[in-house]
Amino acid sequence: MARKRGFFAELQHLNQQAEKRRRQQEAAAYRASAAAQREAERSLHAAQRARSAAVAANARERDRLEREAARLHAESRVAEVESLNAELAQCREEIDGILAGALAAEGHLDLEALKVTKVEHPPFQPGQLGVPAPALTPPAYLPEPVYREPPAPGGMFGAKKKHAELIARARADYERAHREWYDRNAAIHSTFISAMGRREEAERQRLAQLLAAEGAYRAECRQREAEAEALNQALTKLINDLSFDVEAAIREYVGIVLWNSVYPEAFPVDHDYDFDLATRELSLRVTVPPPSAVSPVKEYRYVRTKDEITSTALPVKAQKDRYAGAVTQVALRTLHEIFQADRSGKIHSIALTVGTEALSPATGLRESVPLVIVGADRETFRRFDLSNVVPQATLEHLGAAISRSPFDLAPADTSRGVRVRKR
Repeated sequence: MARKRGFFAELQHLNQQAEKRRRQQEAAAYRASAAAQREAERSLHAAQRARSAAVAANARERDRLEREAARLHAESRVAEVESLNAELAQCREEIDGILAGALAAEGHLDLEALKVTKVEHPPFQPGQLGVPAPALTPPAYLPEPVYREPPAPGGMFGAKKKHAELIARARADYERAHREWYDRNAAIHSTFISAMGRREEAERQRLAQLLAAEGAYRAECRQREAEAEALNQALTKLINDLSFDVEAAIREYVGIVLWNSVYPEAFPVDHDYDFDLATRELSLRVTVPPPSAVSPVKEYRYVRTKDEITSTALPVKAQKDRYAGAVTQVALRTLHEIFQADRSGKIHSIALTVGTEALSPATGLRESVPLVIVGADRETFRRFDLSNVVPQATLEHLGAAISRSPFDLAPADTSRGVRVRKR
């Protein structure tokens, strides 16, 4: 038998994981665990702050702060125990509700609903490429010097000559100042022109990079559109093939259904299967975790005198009952999910084996240990009201071979066959 985990199965599995997380967050056990964990962290941080303050305090204040730190530390340990017990309760609740959780879920898998009706594109975010370089402030040129002719000296001998000398000196000063003015303004203008050139080059490069980024974004959008189109076409083909009883399509649909079945993190399962179109029988093997998946802890406690967190053991009988219950629930849940999803009746019967893997004491190698082996036909099983049954009794009614002690890895006895239903 081959394990099927195709693209559609992975796609639906991601959706179901998200839905599982949403349901977990709504569960009372999850909220209690999260609240206890937050309280433990708060108390721990408060105790650490009190210890730090005690280091810098005087002797009298230090005693008070150390007592406060000890009190807060004890509170954090108590909160930690509450968090551990809440997680333990959540885990037990999920394992004990393996069948109930499936019964409450929508069993039919609508392949049409997996089609992409609208491709959602993220907005184009150019970042700094979308920000033009700031405009340059026009340069502030120096004012042009103005020539002012010196007034003629009056009433003195040689005034005319003196005036000519003053004029010559003034003109020389003006021409020098004018040259300096010209040179300085020329330098200012040259600096501005260089800055303008650098800005224009930077803008040219920015616009080129922006254009490339826009092209890459459009290419990504086209890729998403093409992937959505390919997905829709593949789904259309799968739906059409199912309607014409194409064996490969039925196998793929079964893979989607099985991979869509999300189990508790503490009790994950795996599936191997094959489908025979001639007999319309699904041969299915479900591998469950070993007995160690059931926590042996009954509850956690905080011992103040020793500053230790200890645990009390769950009675072995309770561990055995929980594991056996989980195994039988997995068997019924698997039958239910396949028949429930297969509304068109492609599958007439299921030959199911639920087992686990363990080291053989004889060979030291890993081997498969069958814990439940059962055959069920569609018409019979669909008449059951699984919300009111005892899983083991239902399996016995179907003539299943059931391990006497799944927790002890006792293999199911198949010597008498498994399709002899009780009347």
